Amino acid sequence: MREKRRLAYLLLLPSFLHGFSTASAQERPLTAREVIQRIQEHVGIPWQKETVDTFKAGDPDTKVTGIAVTMMATFDVLQRAAASGTNLIITHEPTFYNHLDDLKEIPQKETDPVLAEKLAFIKEHHLVVWRFHDHWHRRTPDGIEAGMVRALGWEAFQDKQNQYFFTIPETTLDKLAAMLKARLELHTMRVVGDPKMKVSRVALSPGAAGMQREIGALENPDIQLLITGESREWETVEYAADAVSEKKNKTLIVLGHIPSEQAGMEECARWLKTFVSEVPVNFVPAAQPFW
Repeated sequence: MREKRRLAYLLLLPSFLHGFSTASAQERPLTAREVIQRIQEHVGIPWQKETVDTFKAGDPDTKVTGIAVTMMATFDVLQRAAASGTNLIITHEPTFYNHLDDLKEIPQKETDPVLAEKLAFIKEHHLVVWRFHDHWHRRTPDGIEAGMVRALGWEAFQDKQNQYFFTIPETTLDKLAAMLKARLELHTMRVVGDPKMKVSRVALSPGAAGMQREIGALENPDIQLLITGESREWETVEYAADAVSEKKNKTLIVLGHIPSEQAGMEECARWLKTFVSEVPVNFVPAAQPFW
């Protein structure tokens, strides 16, 4: 009888050890580096060597307690994330005031008092900051555009051939501007054009796509309105103003950079939850800087 029990134990031992090792693997803390590796595996496009989508601060091998997804890792966002016990910040835009997050671009570099306090806070709270910009835009559909379309409820109006073009029910510019302000909870916005102009063909270009893409959209003969995040006033804004003066059927709405892409990073948080379940994933909106 003793031999039979011993044999049964030996037969069950591999299953027991497998279950133990699986449970141990599940309990093993997830590192920031591992989270990013999962993003790279799930984003659906080849990972580019030349990209701004890199770690900007902190140790990538830090054990993650929670993930804060945000449009911009402002000091306010970092404070709120740290207060909630979150230590991995995934941000769409730069953290250190220039596109490459190069501290040498700041005139006083790391001795700049604003930069120095931000760096000290990140270090004190063991935060890790990683940027997710290029690949979130490059995937199909563009992650930022998809989030903004969802926020506006424009899914049914989106062109099948061009995800940035829409045919909306005809309305006047002032009514559309009021809808955008309410739906996106805008503090401020700027509009170029006749408030009573009727519009139905719209290009939505969040963020700061640049003069080439923005004017390129307005050059399209059937696009009446370009909605963008921000633009240099001597480029697309001047072009739109001249088009209005020339009685062209063109107009421009400038939402501000953060509100024009904010919903796109809320979409990112929803997406991230589909393959990261070990730690909380929360969207932390960046406050609009203008009032």
